[in-house]
Amino acid sequence: MLKAAYEWLDKRLDITPMWRDIADHEVPEHVNPAHHFSAFIYCFGGLTFFIVVIQILSGMFLTMYYVPDIENAWKSVDYLQNEIAFGQIVRGMHHWGASVSIVMLFLHTLRVFFTGSYKHPREFNWVIGMLLFFTMLGLGFTGYLLPWDNKAYFATKVGIEIAASVPVIGSALATFLQGGEVVGAQTLARFFALHVFFLPAALLGLMGAHFFLIRKQGISGPL
Repeated sequence: MLKAAYEWLDKRLDITPMWRDIADHEVPEHVNPAHHFSAFIYCFGGLTFFIVVIQILSGMFLTMYYVPDIENAWKSVDYLQNEIAFGQIVRGMHHWGASVSIVMLFLHTLRVFFTGSYKHPREFNWVIGMLLFFTMLGLGFTGYLLPWDNKAYFATKVGIEIAASVPVIGSALATFLQGGEVVGAQTLARFFALHVFFLPAALLGLMGAHFFLIRKQGISGPL
């Protein structure tokens, strides 16, 4: 049945050449762990992508129960953890996955830097990678406030104060993040919108450009 469905789609959309082009792409020997043990350092980017996919899927599940207002935010998180089947596991995956993804992205960035993979002709992809790094940091920062507990509240206040200390744009940046005179309902709504809509959209766009350039330029060789 699945084969018949695939053949039906393939005759109309010609999808076989699309996935064959990806599946048949040859992996360079220096990034194949089967040939070189040191090739494992080239896996940090792929592992980061894998964790990001988990973050997206677990986040989609969490948004089904989370209520982004100061009266019900923590209640919805508590309900998710203690009343919903596997809710504690999914939230734990999302919570720890945020830290792991940033660590893996940092290791990937170090690998790119120390192997000289940012050099010609890959400078533009390095810039995209840096934008990805800051987008991930933004996702971590905006997501930290959403449980609306004491730790999240005061950590966000500290973060906004740090943003306010940035020369020239600090005051405007703090106002944009806080959304009002104090950290409150507007801040929570703004962080939720950034965390769920704006930053993920930027992340997906940047990842698409990143993968396109990797495929076009290939994986850089060792120094």
